[in-house]
Amino acid sequence: MDILKLVLTFACIVVIMRFGKPLYVSIVGGMIAVILLYLINPFTSVQMIVKGAISTPTINMVLAFYSITFLQRMMEKRGHLLLAERSLSNLFNSRRVNAMVAPFVIGLLPSAGAVLIASPIVDNAGGESLTREEKTFVTSYFRHISESFLPTYSSIILALNLSGVDMTAFVIAMLPMVAALFTLGYFRYVRKIPKGTGVDKGSDKSSDVRNLMISLWPIVLTIAIILIFKPAVHLAVIPVIILSVVINRFTWSEIRPMFISAIERKLIFTTILIMSFKELITYTGVIERLPGYFNSFPIPSPVIFALIFFFGTLVAGSQAIIALTMPLAFASVAGGGVALMVLLMCMTYIAMQVSPTHICLAIVTEDFGTSFIALVRHTMPILISFAVISSLYSYGLFLFQ
Repeated sequence: MDILKLVLTFACIVVIMRFGKPLYVSIVGGMIAVILLYLINPFTSVQMIVKGAISTPTINMVLAFYSITFLQRMMEKRGHLLLAERSLSNLFNSRRVNAMVAPFVIGLLPSAGAVLIASPIVDNAGGESLTREEKTFVTSYFRHISESFLPTYSSIILALNLSGVDMTAFVIAMLPMVAALFTLGYFRYVRKIPKGTGVDKGSDKSSDVRNLMISLWPIVLTIAIILIFKPAVHLAVIPVIILSVVINRFTWSEIRPMFISAIERKLIFTTILIMSFKELITYTGVIERLPGYFNSFPIPSPVIFALIFFFGTLVAGSQAIIALTMPLAFASVAGGGVALMVLLMCMTYIAMQVSPTHICLAIVTEDFGTSFIALVRHTMPILISFAVISSLYSYGLFLFQ
């Protein structure tokens, strides 16, 4: 019955989206479905919704999104995003590189707002060669590749801590999968973009490198602060904003409008609803019961846990399924080691690219004016291919580790 209830819940979300409603309306429909299907009483429902809305992770996420958007406004005001795109064009003379590398570099910053910094670069690189739906996919997909393996992301840090797998060994083992992700994205969509940028190949490369550093230093510095001092994202961004005010000589009249323009009301509201939805799902206990259901299948344990991590991530997001199931997975699969870690994190990563609980998907579809369903449709061929490739690769690692 749990599986059926989950299917009905997500069917409700999909049906509402198919009627052209925004994601936040669909999430409200999903929340109502969970409350009715699991017979959660009104008082408890309100408690869980409020708990999800005002929890520390939710507040930190909203503050991170606001601060990153504020930083983005500053970079746009000084033309740094256009400068970064132009520098990449001069260095590589390839719109394809712009479309892939810029989102990946910006994605090193572990914040939902980072996707908004990448979107105008991909939009310009894609030009008329990609549809808006394809640009939405390319922006979201390449921005999130770093989330599959870098220990700057909380989900990776949590998984490494719970599994006991060595951080360096995991990152090195994931590099072929990172290459696979780039390759799949390139051949599926990016190769549609013409190579040339129209820029003279004889440009001053040293000047371009310097301009790239000038344009992207706020992002690089923010990442460095997060890696070294490990504060919340918004606490890492604030000093960078202050430093940027000084270095780029912003006046109060320039800064003042950004305090309002950085507030993306619809996206913040959607973020809060998604976190409340996750709280309701967690309260039902269905995530904790998933292993029991899959264990009844006559298939190997690693495959069972791969399925649990994939579907659990779809339902409740990566951090929830990692926290609940990672210790059980490593206790159940003898000698799983790096191979099991790679398999589970690959399943978690690719599931997040089609999960309605993934905040970034709401942000990027809103930014490009496309639909969540369209993004999922463009992601599915990559999802299937990557699931097969990562499963075979993990099995090979298991045989030789």
